[in-house]
Amino acid sequence: MVASDWIIVISSQVVFFFLGWLFFMKQLFRDYEVHQRMVQFLFSVTFSLSCTMFELIIFEILDILDSSSRFMHWRIGLYSILFVLIVMLPLYVSYSIATSLSFMHRKWVLPVTFIAWSLFIYFFWKIGDPFPILSRKHGIFSIEQAISRVGVIGVTVMAVLSGFGAVNAPYCYMTIFMRPVTSSHVEQMERKLMHTMEVIVAKKRRLCILIKEQRASAFTRGGSNHAGLFHRLWGSVSFSSNSLSDQISSLNAEIAPYEELSRYLFLELVELRNMKDRLDYSKTWQGQYFNIVGHFFSIYCIWKIFISTVNIVFDRVGKVDPVTRGIEIAVKYMGIELDVRFWSQHISFLLVGVIAVTSIRGLLITLTKFFYMISSSKSSNFIVLLLAQVMGMYFVSSVLLMRMNMPHQYRCSSAKSWKRGLARTVYALSMFCPANNGKNCAKTTAVWAYGG
Repeated sequence: MVASDWIIVISSQVVFFFLGWLFFMKQLFRDYEVHQRMVQFLFSVTFSLSCTMFELIIFEILDILDSSSRFMHWRIGLYSILFVLIVMLPLYVSYSIATSLSFMHRKWVLPVTFIAWSLFIYFFWKIGDPFPILSRKHGIFSIEQAISRVGVIGVTVMAVLSGFGAVNAPYCYMTIFMRPVTSSHVEQMERKLMHTMEVIVAKKRRLCILIKEQRASAFTRGGSNHAGLFHRLWGSVSFSSNSLSDQISSLNAEIAPYEELSRYLFLELVELRNMKDRLDYSKTWQGQYFNIVGHFFSIYCIWKIFISTVNIVFDRVGKVDPVTRGIEIAVKYMGIELDVRFWSQHISFLLVGVIAVTSIRGLLITLTKFFYMISSSKSSNFIVLLLAQVMGMYFVSSVLLMRMNMPHQYRCSSAKSWKRGLARTVYALSMFCPANNGKNCAKTTAVWAYGG
C-alpha cells in the first residue's frame, strides 16, 4: 500500500464531505434552523461515500492508485456505505420518530427505536425473497447479501426517476405537446380573473357593511331593554336581526362559488403563462435543440423497450460494452481507422464522468424540489434522513449499472468488490421494470451479462 494513495482518497472524501455539508446548509436547510447536527453529519457522510464510489470508477479507468489499493478502498467504501444505509440511517430515523412523539415516555425511546429498526431489517431482508439473491457460497450476513438488497431498492428508485424523466422531458421540451398560446389568450384570462376578483371584493364589502349593521342593531336592542315604551316602539321599526342574518348567509353563499372560480381562473392563468414561456423558449436555439433531442430520445426509448423485451424473453446477453461496439461499427462499416482499445478507454472515461456528474446533479436537484414540496419546520430533519437513504441506495445502484459502460478489463477489476450474485439480483429486477423504462431494463440486463 502506498501512503500517497491513502492521502488522495481521504482528501477527496473530506472535500466531498464538505460539499455535502455546504449543499445541506445552502440548499436544503436555507429556510430552516439546524437543530440536529447529527442529521447534517449523516447526510454529508452519505454524500461523501457515494461520490467516492464514482471517483474510484474513474480511478479504475485512468489507472490511478495501485491496483491492490483500489481494491482495498472499494471494499472499505462498500462496507462503510452499507453500514450507513442499513444501520446508522434507519436507527436515527427510528430514534427521530420516537423522540418526536409527544406521548412517548423518555424511558421507552430506546426500546421503541430498536424495535422499529428491527422491523426495518426484517422487511429489508424479505425484499430479497423474490430474487435469486441467496447463494450457498455467501453467508447470510455477507456483503453480497446486503448490497444485493440495496441494489434492488436502488434500481427501483432509478426506474421510477428515469420513468418520470422519460415522460416529463419530452412533454416539457417537444413542441408537439405544446398548446398554441398567444398574448391575447393570457390577457383575456387576466381580464376574467380581475373581473371575478372585483365582484368578490364588492360582495365582501357589502358583507362587511351588513355585519356592522347587525352588530349595531344588537347593541340598540340591548340598550332598549332599559328604555321606555317609545324607544321600544322605535326599535321595532329597525331592521330585524333575522333579516340581516339571512342577507349575510345569502352573500356568503354567493361569494363561495366566486372564490372557487377565482382559484380555477388563477391556476388556468398560471398554466397559460407557463405554456407561453415554453413556446417562447422553444423558438430559441436552445429550445430547438431540445426539441430535436426530444424526438431522438423518444425513438431511442422505444427501441430500448423493444430490445429489452427481446433480451429478457429470449435470455439474450451482450458481450461487448456499447462504447466498444460503436467504435467497431465505425471501423468496420465506415472505413474509419481507429485504435479501438485506445479510444474505447478514453470515451468510456468521458462517458462515465458525464454520467457521474449528471447523476449527482440531477439527483440533488430532484431531492431539493421534493424536500421543499413536503417539508416543514417539524418534519425537515426526518425527511432529510429519508432523502439521504434514497441518495445512498441510488448512487450504489448507479455505480453498479455504470459498469456496463466500461470496457471489460475495467469492469472485471471493479467487479471483484461486487462479487457474484449481485448482478443476478439486478437482472431479476429488470423483469419487473415498467415498460416505459426500457433504458434501465436494458442496463440491468447488461449488468447481468457481466456480473458472472
